[in-house]
Amino acid sequence: MAGRSAGGGWAQPVRFAAVGGINTATFYACYLPLHRLLPYFAAYSLAFALSMTGSFLLNTYFTYRTRPSWKKFLLFPLTQVTNYGMQSAGLVALVGWCGMNSALAPLAAAAFALPVGYLVSRRILRPPARPGTAAGAVRGTAGQAGASPVRSGDPL
Repeated sequence: MAGRSAGGGWAQPVRFAAVGGINTATFYACYLPLHRLLPYFAAYSLAFALSMTGSFLLNTYFTYRTRPSWKKFLLFPLTQVTNYGMQSAGLVALVGWCGMNSALAPLAAAAFALPVGYLVSRRILRPPARPGTAAGAVRGTAGQAGASPVRSGDPL
């Protein structure tokens, strides 16, 4: 059945993009009140950490439908580093090499980085199942009656 494969069809990337929008709104909603209480960089850092924690939970449960674990939680910031690197490189390339307007270039760079961010987060939050493991058995039975769509791990 299309869209219900182990890869998730288009549903996972769409859910990933939706979580990104929620994450951005969450960051800003945290940043503004914190900025009234703290210096801007402290407010930025705390809001970033809070929104990244929310993003981790939304991506594990909603986007990839897997259980969170401490290992995944500790690796999740790699998605942000990857995203920042991709967007920074894209910004420099679009403005410096392509002559794009610097007000619009960050949006285009973010759009180019989105697929890479998706692939990195998918790799961290839902690594490929190894044949013969319990996760492989669950993935192999996804779609059968009684099969759980959530994979096991060291739960948080």
